[in-house]
Amino acid sequence: QVQLVESGGDLVQPGGSLRLSCAASGFTFSYSAMSWYRQAPGKERELVARISSGGRTNYADSVKGRFTISRDNAKNTVYLQMNSLKPEDTAVYYCHAGWIDYWGQGTQVTVSS
Repeated sequence: QVQLVESGGDLVQPGGSLRLSCAASGFTFSYSAMSWYRQAPGKERELVARISSGGRTNYADSVKGRFTISRDNAKNTVYLQMNSLKPEDTAVYYCHAGWIDYWGQGTQVTVSS
């Protein structure tokens, strides 16, 4: 069956870095655009970054220059490298497979001193 399993969320200090991973199975990963979304308490879920099947990337203005999305089709995995983290980056981060409109369960990122 289809699975998207996120990992890498943690508590980190402002200015720190984290790398999130999303391991996919049950569908043809290379065909799918993949995205990272986030949802902070009391706020709507928002798009953070997207990578197309061909590797083209898009970012929310709030994370441009700090976050990098990448994919490894051989490992069926999409990554989100997050640098220079800010308290406002605190949220649950979700992986999304666009081709099949499927969500992962989320991983918590907390940026706090």
